[in-house]
Amino acid sequence: MSVCFVFVILSTFVVAALADTPANCTYEDVAGKWIISEGERGHDKTLNCSGFAGLAASTLTVDLYFPDIAVDSVENIGFWTIIYNQGFEIQINGRKYFAFSMFKQSGKNITSYCNETLPGWAHDDSDRDWACYTAQKATAVPAKQHTVSYLDMEIRFTYNRNNRLFIHQINKIQKSWTATEYKQFEKMPMESLIRMAGGQKSRVLSIPKPAPVSKEVLEAVSDLPDAFDWRDFNGINYVSSIRNQGGCGSCYAFASMAMNEARIRIMTNNTQQPVLSPQDIVECSEYSQGCSGGFPYLISGKYAEDFGLVEEKCNPYKGIDGSCSTDHSCGKQYSTKYQYIGGFYGACNEPLMRLNLVKYGPIAVGFQVYQDFMAYKGGIYHHTFLDDKFNPFELTNHAVLVVGYGADPSSGEKFWIVKNSWGNSWGEKGFFRIRRGNDECAIESMAVQSFPILS
Repeated sequence: MSVCFVFVILSTFVVAALADTPANCTYEDVAGKWIISEGERGHDKTLNCSGFAGLAASTLTVDLYFPDIAVDSVENIGFWTIIYNQGFEIQINGRKYFAFSMFKQSGKNITSYCNETLPGWAHDDSDRDWACYTAQKATAVPAKQHTVSYLDMEIRFTYNRNNRLFIHQINKIQKSWTATEYKQFEKMPMESLIRMAGGQKSRVLSIPKPAPVSKEVLEAVSDLPDAFDWRDFNGINYVSSIRNQGGCGSCYAFASMAMNEARIRIMTNNTQQPVLSPQDIVECSEYSQGCSGGFPYLISGKYAEDFGLVEEKCNPYKGIDGSCSTDHSCGKQYSTKYQYIGGFYGACNEPLMRLNLVKYGPIAVGFQVYQDFMAYKGGIYHHTFLDDKFNPFELTNHAVLVVGYGADPSSGEKFWIVKNSWGNSWGEKGFFRIRRGNDECAIESMAVQSFPILS
């Protein structure tokens, strides 16, 4: 999940077509009775809903029960989940409804209106019958306000990330992992560093804790191996090569493409090894905001199911925003059955992640990036809580791919093995290990998976 940072003064407005909004709506805000006002059906997936004014051709009343049950007025039972703190999706009676929550922004001040949505997209399960919609909650929800923290104008200069004293302190106070200087970060503008690490707009203000572990899950994981790695499963590597997102906030696209690439390799015993296009997501997806960010649930799953993914050659990576330049003659790779691990947002935990990882393949995760992570060289990362005397870096959420797990033979410390998108000169040849079993940096809270459809 990643978002760039834009230095502008914003007048008061409602953003009607941008993903990765600064809305902040929780389960408690969203659960309840909703009235969906759906426009005329019969459109295809090229439908533009940004200007939809809520003129209803039909209405639907749906009760959303915590955590994931939806029931309409004629007792059809379906599914729903919030999507981070940004919006929610409902699947009921053969149709899917997805929209971002309403918000207004004035400068740094954000007001979330969690009892209504921005214009969203509705379609049938076969993706053939599309319509626009808006939704209104039947009961009032108090408006919520928070402030986004723009970088001060005076610290917009290029900042030397390689503070040697800071790196020395990291290596001095703990022995689990080592920090180092990275020359490629030295002259990178601060806004690019924050964008690379997730971006301010990707901050999830209400991150759930891992869900309780059921007896059934504990029994299931007891049969799993103590260590597992899709880079070396029976001597075969099923993980695609490390790539570099550069200064674009496209980690959500890279993590999503990497998960689909790995799972296709696994499903075909490596007879198919596609390299999928993150640039197609950056330029073409209405479910994300280009170099300003996105979320794996909406890309590896929903976008892949609704619109399909294309190979790298169809839109080579540029690392910048732009109009959609994908070669539309290219074939599409679709995925389906996208979900948060555990079934809904907030249902994830470490044993469930291991079960799904071993059974189905690598999984996309989001985690909170702190300043010390940028200096990671090797070992089992955990946040040190150290800080530079001068620290304009801010907490962000970064999307990556979990490809395995294990434990240190000497210390017994458990870890995840994770694929990053910062090039193979960073970390452990582009990968990193991070402490497992304690939700380090929220890495066990928001895991996502989807299932490629083989042609």
